[in-house]
Amino acid sequence: MTDNNISEYSAKNIQVLEGLEPVRKRPGMYIGSTDKRGLHHLIWEILDNSIDEALAKFCDSIILTIYKDGFISVEDNGRGIPVDKHTKTGKSALETIMTVLHAGGKFGEQGGYKVSGGLHGVGASVVNALSEQTKVEVYREGKIWVQEYSRGEVLCDITESGATNKRGTKIYFKPDIEVFETTEFDIDIILQRLRQQAYLTKGVTISIVDEREDKPFKYRFYFDGGVKSYVKHLNLTKDVISKIIYIEKEVPEGDIEIAIQYTQSFNEHIVSFANNINTIEGGHHLTGFKSSLTRTINNYARKSEILKEKDDNLSSDDVREGLTAVISVKIANPQFEGQTKSKLGNPEIRSAVETVLSEGLAEYLEEHPNTAKSIISKCLLAARARLAARAARDTVIRKGVLEGMTLPGKLTDCSSKDPVSSELFIVEGDSAGGSAKMGRDKEIQAILPLKGKILNVEQARLDKMLSNNEIKSIVIALGMGIGESIDVSKLRYHKIIIMTDADVDGAHIRTLLLTFFFRYFRDLIEQGYLYIAQSPLYKISKGKKFWYAYSDKEKEEIIKEQTAVAIEEKTEPEADPLGNKNTKFNIQRYKGLGEMNPDQLWETTMDPERRVMLKVTIEDEERSDAIFDTLMGSEVAPRKKFIQTHAKNVKNLDI
Repeated sequence: MTDNNISEYSAKNIQVLEGLEPVRKRPGMYIGSTDKRGLHHLIWEILDNSIDEALAKFCDSIILTIYKDGFISVEDNGRGIPVDKHTKTGKSALETIMTVLHAGGKFGEQGGYKVSGGLHGVGASVVNALSEQTKVEVYREGKIWVQEYSRGEVLCDITESGATNKRGTKIYFKPDIEVFETTEFDIDIILQRLRQQAYLTKGVTISIVDEREDKPFKYRFYFDGGVKSYVKHLNLTKDVISKIIYIEKEVPEGDIEIAIQYTQSFNEHIVSFANNINTIEGGHHLTGFKSSLTRTINNYARKSEILKEKDDNLSSDDVREGLTAVISVKIANPQFEGQTKSKLGNPEIRSAVETVLSEGLAEYLEEHPNTAKSIISKCLLAARARLAARAARDTVIRKGVLEGMTLPGKLTDCSSKDPVSSELFIVEGDSAGGSAKMGRDKEIQAILPLKGKILNVEQARLDKMLSNNEIKSIVIALGMGIGESIDVSKLRYHKIIIMTDADVDGAHIRTLLLTFFFRYFRDLIEQGYLYIAQSPLYKISKGKKFWYAYSDKEKEEIIKEQTAVAIEEKTEPEADPLGNKNTKFNIQRYKGLGEMNPDQLWETTMDPERRVMLKVTIEDEERSDAIFDTLMGSEVAPRKKFIQTHAKNVKNLDI
């Protein structure tokens, strides 16, 4: 380091961003990302403000509208944003909220809300900064007040534009295409969020109108049952073994609402919220729930002598197998970790939830001994399966260690020992596996061919699952253990690529593998390690030239483009008397990967420079869980209904 380098770094190098500039400069810091998830986060921020009005008992109707021109609006019948002058900023309260970071009615003892979500007042200004255009209409005291903005900048002073008998706020905004990768709203994602918020805010009507189609789509949500209705919704396709246990209590720390129900499923589904914000990373309220659930069920099992003195206590995992639960807390001063509020950090809420659940659940079990016996029998079965699974898991891991983490005749490993650069292709069948082995880059690409279809893990516990040879092969190849011993840091490949045929069997194998990874290796998905290879459907050739098409649309585009080229170059024969032209294209439809030569498989599907892959992500855990449960669970009726609903949309079922 030299003195010159130090002297060149001075005050002039320090950039000061004013107003909403920081938001546009680093949008990811405020909304998480600029992809589809970040786009929809704009909606959630405005929606949360309306929900806050509902939580404060000032609003009972929220309407969200999507317009054809890219705008979206959220309207509530709350108090309406104040429009009088703010003493500190000298601007109207509306302009202050829309253009100043950390301005809102949610701070301190003088704040306008006892309980609130939202980005602590940051939400509206962030949405404004990241929108090409924003317009706010406020309905207060018989008047309509309007102000417009562009990318956070005020376009006009707040003006009175007429009389009204309505009250509330309506915010229109159009996300900025300069900021976001896409500005196309997904109706399914929005519907899921609105339904969730309606469950959590009982007694409030939340409506949506989508005007993008010729016939507008309209839907309305209203639930009186709160999180009890939510659990009922989550378990619609599941075989339940108990009624919904509902506990609600107001304590000094806040309002606590819990609903739990046990099912015959092997998976748990627990959703937690703080002030209607989905705390996907949990927090102290979830920790308190889990510890109280385990302690209360063990206490009852011992008191009723279902657990004998010589028996070990049920573990936390045992009492949560097959459990569906929703925990919702509403507190005055939530401490969220991270800007996107994924974890609740208030330590005092842990003991509050523990106390409320312990009292409520113990009372329920005492009053419903038959239900209690069914629940504890389920937990005892889970405990026995856990011990069997541990023995099976230890055997699998021990076998992997003894065999040097390779499977002779199965896994063809790569030379590299660096997980970051190493790839594992899980391939359907020996034929495709043979082509992949010959066509691969031996330095970084490992091949694991599967024989037939793996076990459907949605309908099997871990002990039975680990007796399946194909699943054992995958677990040993990954090298990170499974179940209680899982350690992502020991993963041997940072790209795990599912490569199956483009037919019904291939799709089924792919779905079985996705179910396996979602249920037992979710961390791999969340950390971006799981991919789906995209092999071409067609090889289009003409003379010595050829092209690969990955869809019917791409095939038609290639033929159209190359036909135009041939006409322009005058290499195309003239039309026959009927006007038809002999394009002389030879079209080969690939049904299986094994049909490709090793060099073809390499250049179309495996070459890192040219291949097309889909990264597997979890955009909505609740929807994902429901889909796997519907498609792969033991209940036939929901799967039959799903097939009947989507049958008309199926193309190229099997060729």
